[in-house]
Amino acid sequence: MASLRYLHLDVFAATLGGGNHLGVVIGADGWSDQAMQRFARWTALVETTFLLPPTDPKASYRVRIFTPYKEIPFAGHPSIGSAHAVLACGLAETRDGLLWQECGAGVLPIRVEGNGPGRELLLQSPGERVLDTGPAAHPLLPAALSGIELGTLPPALVDGGRRWWLAEVADEASLRAWQPDHAAIGALAQASDSMGLCAFARSGHPGYQLVVRALPSGVGIVEDPASGAANGLIAAYIVHAEPHGTLARGYQVSQGREIGHDARLIVRIDDTSIWVGGRSHTVVDGTLEWDPQG
Repeated sequence: MASLRYLHLDVFAATLGGGNHLGVVIGADGWSDQAMQRFARWTALVETTFLLPPTDPKASYRVRIFTPYKEIPFAGHPSIGSAHAVLACGLAETRDGLLWQECGAGVLPIRVEGNGPGRELLLQSPGERVLDTGPAAHPLLPAALSGIELGTLPPALVDGGRRWWLAEVADEASLRAWQPDHAAIGALAQASDSMGLCAFARSGHPGYQLVVRALPSGVGIVEDPASGAANGLIAAYIVHAEPHGTLARGYQVSQGREIGHDARLIVRIDDTSIWVGGRSHTVVDGTLEWDPQG
């Protein structure tokens, strides 16, 4: 029976309990792929990560990310949460204000700003490509968008580590009240090999400038309370479409209230990079008793 350190985190939370759950296992260096997958299936969390020594000399640490069904190369909130765990457990120190995360998508920088409960961690998006745009970009897209009035930017299929359909909605109230057709979104996701649909609307609220709803029906999730990678794609699309617009240098995001959460994400955009992040909180810090041989 292996005795390891285990953290349960609240990632991107604007208020305690408002973010996205993440389980982090520390010290499972000798676990097989099958053992990691079995534990991730048992947690039943959207993602569980395993912190390991790096194999790349540039990296501060290595992370493996598992859903209950498979390992994935990259995701936003598991990356931010894992970096939080690295700092909380003293597993690595920053170099010039950065941690370097080794994962399936390569070695990615994570910017560390501040200390303690107010610390912000921001992940550099791994690169994005706009693949197609317009309401007619896919024959199943109109059904997936049923019930909402579109905003300024046309719908788009964007790829960047994970592939999403993006759609701007006319206003915040309409987006928050929308009752999505999850079956139609799932059909679109399966037909286009994408995560699903991520809808967003601009807001005049003083605390955030964008509202986001992420509907990853392609991987069997009804709605995601806080989506780092998807928000990176939205930022890339906004910069691509409106390089001189009011959001082109960054903004804050509200996500998850429609499903009882309250997440806050920060988007920072400079001349060459998009950074997405926020705060994480350790809710449980304990000992994991688990037999990796099963």
